[in-house]
Amino acid sequence: MNKLSTKHFIGLEHATADDINLIINTALTFREILDRPIKKVPSLKGVNIVNLFFENSTRTKLSFELAEKRLSADVINFSASSSSVKKGETLIDTTNNILSMKVDLVVMRHPHPGAANHIVNNTKTSVINAGDGTHEHPTQAILDMMSLQEKFGKIKDLNVAIIGDIYH
Repeated sequence: MNKLSTKHFIGLEHATADDINLIINTALTFREILDRPIKKVPSLKGVNIVNLFFENSTRTKLSFELAEKRLSADVINFSASSSSVKKGETLIDTTNNILSMKVDLVVMRHPHPGAANHIVNNTKTSVINAGDGTHEHPTQAILDMMSLQEKFGKIKDLNVAIIGDIYH
């Protein structure tokens, strides 16, 4: 299998083991690019991606942007703090306005749980959830699983404790 079973990646709850393994294995093959003098490949050439960030983020936003550019995607960065959201534009209106510019993929970070699902259910775009409040951060979870895969050679049957702050 060389293709995901869904056009979205919004959470791990309904993700298949095959999809998770495909993402991890693909990421591991791209890791080699980081050791090259030129850290760029044409894998996403011609693909327009918007990073739709409704909350502040440093590491997640920059890592997505860097990965997208290394894969040769055309990247648009959106920040809610300097947009019509400040004038009351809704999440769906904002997304549809951006999609009218022929964007192929939305990477979204939002403070409200379920925001990525809301976009999936009310637009026709593909969505990657880069974190939706206290609900889920599936791309970080995949990165954690990739690290475990590298360290232990497997994910299955590992006992893992993920410890964060009490509130989250």
